[in-house]
Order: sequence, then C-alpha cells, then structure tokens
Amino acid sequence: MTFGRKFYKPLADNAPEPDESFDNNLERVIHFFPPHLKKVTDKLADISKKSDVILGNLEDGIAPKDKIKARKEFVKVSKKLKLNNTGLWTRINSITSKWFLDDISFLIGELGNKLDVIMLPMINTSEEIIFVDRIIALNEAKFKLNKQVKIHVILETAEGVMNVEKLAKSSPRLHGFSLGPADLAASRGMKTVRVGGSHPEYGVLSDQNNINSKRKFIQQDLWHYSLSKMIDACAANNIKAFFGPYGDFDDPAGCEVQFRNAFILGCDGAWSLHPSQIDIAKKVFCPSLDEVIKASRILKAMGDGTGAVKVDGKMQDEATYKQASVIIELAKKIKKKDPKIGKKYSKYIR
Repeated sequence: MTFGRKFYKPLADNAPEPDESFDNNLERVIHFFPPHLKKVTDKLADISKKSDVILGNLEDGIAPKDKIKARKEFVKVSKKLKLNNTGLWTRINSITSKWFLDDISFLIGELGNKLDVIMLPMINTSEEIIFVDRIIALNEAKFKLNKQVKIHVILETAEGVMNVEKLAKSSPRLHGFSLGPADLAASRGMKTVRVGGSHPEYGVLSDQNNINSKRKFIQQDLWHYSLSKMIDACAANNIKAFFGPYGDFDDPAGCEVQFRNAFILGCDGAWSLHPSQIDIAKKVFCPSLDEVIKASRILKAMGDGTGAVKVDGKMQDEATYKQASVIIELAKKIKKKDPKIGKKYSKYIR
C-alpha cells in the first residue's frame, strides 16, 4: 500500500493519473445482465436508457463453459451501445480464477475508455486490491488509455467485512463497495438461503408486560451491521456504497423495503437483477417530496448555515443544515439527469 504523495501515482509507467475528485454521477441502480444470452442483450438498448449503470456479468451465474463466450459477447454488445449518461461496468471473475488475467486484458484492450468500472468479487485484503490496481494500470499503459478504469469491490466475505476500513483506503482507483449478502451469508455460516432481505425467523420478541399479554415478534434486518460498517468506511474515504442483490423477483415490496433501508442509511444505489427492479431502485433512491420541502425550508431559514433557528416548532442548527444539504443536492442531481422524476422538486430547489 502507498501513502502520502505517492498514493495518487499510477502503479505502472505511462498509465493514466488517478482522478482525485469525487465521483458525482447519479448511480441509483446497477443493472446486471448475462452477456452471452441474446434474448437479454437484444433488450439492452432500451434497458440502458432506463438504468444509471449497466453491468455485464462474467462471474457468478455464468457457467464455466460460457465464461469466454460471455466475455466476448460483452465486448461485442458494448461496442454497439450508445450509452450517453449510462455507465458501463463489468463484474470479472475472482483473482484466483483462471479467467481473471484474460478478463482484464481483453476487456481493456477491446473497450478502452468506454469501460468505466471493473467490479471485483471475493476481495479480502487491501493487498489484493493493490494487485488488481497494478494489473489494470499495466493494461491501461499497454493500450494507451487516457483515463483510469475504476475498481468497485463486492464485500462478501467475513474477512472482507473485518478488513473493510483498510480496503476502503487502499487505492485511489476505488469507486466504491457493494454488499454481497449471499456469499457473505455462506462465508459466515449464516442459516439462510435468501439473497438479500431478512429471514422470517430472525427477530426479537416484545417485552412481556403481564401474563395475559400476547408478545409480538418483530423481524429484524440481517444486514444492518455489515451495511453500516461498509457505509462508514466508504464515507470516510470519499467513495460510494451500494446494496447488492435482492434475489426474489416476485417480492417487489420486500425489495423496496430493503433498498429503502440502504438508502436511508447512506447508500448511493443498489443492484438490479431483473428489469422490474430498475424502477424500484429509481423510486427508492431519491428523497420524497416531503423531505425535499422540509430540507429546503431549513436551508432557507438558516441562511449561511450557522447558528440555530426554529422550523416547524423544531430546533435546527448547523448539523441539520448539513443533513438538509444532502437531500437538496441529491434532488438537484435527480432533476438534472431524470427530469421526469425530478419535476416534482422544481418548486423547491434552485
């Protein structure tokens, strides 16, 4: 790991310089697709207009016999797509796999700067991120890229969760982290086969007030601790946090609740594994009109953001001014990129 002045130096001669600025793109939803399935890729032109990011998946869910085909088809379909403001990402195979090196060299060589982000699965240590950083840098130099391809890490092992603070400050190439609940559950030995969402038997009982009262069972969130820890690590290092997949496509209400929890905690977006989840994520990862109205009133009342005032009978100070600013800045980004959704904010943001 490098620190100080050398932290922002590329890890290969003639590779692009790291971008020190914060990635301010609106990324409410990362839509996964299997590149080797034509019935899916035929719909990508329309899907890419709806989604903030489309991601060609080369790892889990792609059978070994289809790995190379998926890699080649991802390049083929990506070259044809006109993406405009939609990001192009891929999830490559793990660093221990036989496909890893060729995934990176082939994709960078063929797509160049059209490829925005490489997502890394099964990362445990900061040394692994630096290793991948250097491999990417060598390929950027070889193929003469003029900007960095970013790295996005999936947090999906117990070791990764324990090391997330070190992981998040390991490389200037980092875009952010996603929580991977399925592999994380397996890594921990959790007793669930659900992908995202909680478990109906994980919860607490309400207090027993008297012998005649019926105690209520309250289901709890399996992922709250890990997600919060990941979000803190990301926020402290000026990178982004995302919730990963919600596997039950037939449970839109459950998906919406899980995504909303992540949004409220501080996530920038979530994964979509099915086109129906794109609209759910876009709906959830934006503030409600009531929140925007309240936030705008706080900012207006506080002027330069110092001191304290009373708004709607409640005390507001510098801390709540910062909270309100988060809401308003997000509303502005949504209004700019997604005018149809952001139209409702027009009256309350400048």
